[in-house]
Amino acid sequence: MTTQPMSMPAHTVESTELAVPSRKGFWVIVSLLTVYIVWGTTYLAVRVALGSFPPYLLLGIRFTIAGTVLLGLLMAAGATLPTRRQWRNAAIVGAFILVGGTGSVVLAQERAISSGLAATLVATVPIWTMIFNLYWKKKPSRWEWLGVGLGIFGVALLTTEGNLQSNPIGVLIILFAAANWAFGSVLSPHLDMPKGIMANAAEMLLAGLMFLVFSVLRGEAMVAAPNTSTLLALTYLITFGSLAGMSAYIYLLDNVSSLLATSYTFVNPAIALFLGVILVGETLTGSAFLALPLILVGVGFVAYQNRKVK
Repeated sequence: MTTQPMSMPAHTVESTELAVPSRKGFWVIVSLLTVYIVWGTTYLAVRVALGSFPPYLLLGIRFTIAGTVLLGLLMAAGATLPTRRQWRNAAIVGAFILVGGTGSVVLAQERAISSGLAATLVATVPIWTMIFNLYWKKKPSRWEWLGVGLGIFGVALLTTEGNLQSNPIGVLIILFAAANWAFGSVLSPHLDMPKGIMANAAEMLLAGLMFLVFSVLRGEAMVAAPNTSTLLALTYLITFGSLAGMSAYIYLLDNVSSLLATSYTFVNPAIALFLGVILVGETLTGSAFLALPLILVGVGFVAYQNRKVK
């Protein structure tokens, strides 16, 4: 006598298949909102923290502590350490995204480049992303080009809210930063990386150590004694900017296109602008009311073209 394998009812199979993408889609939305909002607030936090800490020392402390804390939590939860090859790849990606990307932006700001122009140039990350994706035969659609164009134009309009003083070297450094961040983001899915959030822990820890070495080589010294404001800003950068923001970004790189993941560069300047209105009492002009809808439409085009999770 033979037994027939028990089959699952059709409606049960269907509901099971729908549950996974629905759950993943939820976390994609949460991750997007995290990098959109949280990283838009870090401009102000960095400016406050630089009142006591020099740039590379600030970044070294921020990422070393964040990476160590996250690695410790993962190990306590039973996660396994990355392989030697995965550590190496995490160092490569961290060097591009955090050292070449975040570090170069801070260096440019050190050269007194205006925050408005910096925001515009950082918003070129999606363009660099599309260019680097061509190497892996990922050709952007016309709607993606349109979305990126609208987003950058909207950010450019936002810069008219402030002073656009800059210098050529600072502009080149920001463009170098944008290209580094984009290349690291595009490269990451093609390497044998630590799994899940472990990739974030490894990248931050290794990049933080690089920043500390560079800080010593640059001969950096404390700008002033840390006070309550600068310590709170540093704490915010570690917890929200790094632990929450970078974890969300790594999740996006694993589950959506790199172009959608980097679309945060369109939204962050708008968040920073609203913070200026709320905290500093700045006012919005007509250009802002035109720019914000353009940015939202641009992000909408990119999101719609990349609406299917991996």
